[in-house]
Amino acid sequence: MAEGAQQWHGDAADERWAGPGEPLDDSALSGEVYDWYQRGIQMLDSGNPAAATQLLVRAADRVPRSRSVLEALARAQFDAEQYEEAAQVFRTLAESNPDDDYAQFGWGLAAARLGDYELAVEHLALAAAMRPDVRYYTQALRGARATVRSRSGAGKQGRA
Repeated sequence: MAEGAQQWHGDAADERWAGPGEPLDDSALSGEVYDWYQRGIQMLDSGNPAAATQLLVRAADRVPRSRSVLEALARAQFDAEQYEEAAQVFRTLAESNPDDDYAQFGWGLAAARLGDYELAVEHLALAAAMRPDVRYYTQALRGARATVRSRSGAGKQGRA
């Protein structure tokens, strides 16, 4: 593991990570933060991503290295059409754990919504390679690749 890289610790009930040699913070998702997280997830699931984003930003400010909070925040931001913010959070997750297929997928989708299809293809291809069984990963990749090809072809026609 590279110096300064983060190491994952925990399970579904204890999703926190710490740098090498750092102790885990046992209160990372307890009390108010955990309540904000739970309410944010409920709002996201009920179709209110803007309200979910507000709660999850607050939670992320308190526990900025909680993967579960950051993933929920990125999902809420994406659903609230805050694509730049979602891309940055998905990027943070993917860079801290390159094997996180969902973070790669989210980063790719957000990049596509921002019009950066080359970046989208890169991260969607990673997600699809890690989880070829997830059909919507490969569908999103095919769509992004088609857009890149289409744009490339249009650019060549314009120069003729």
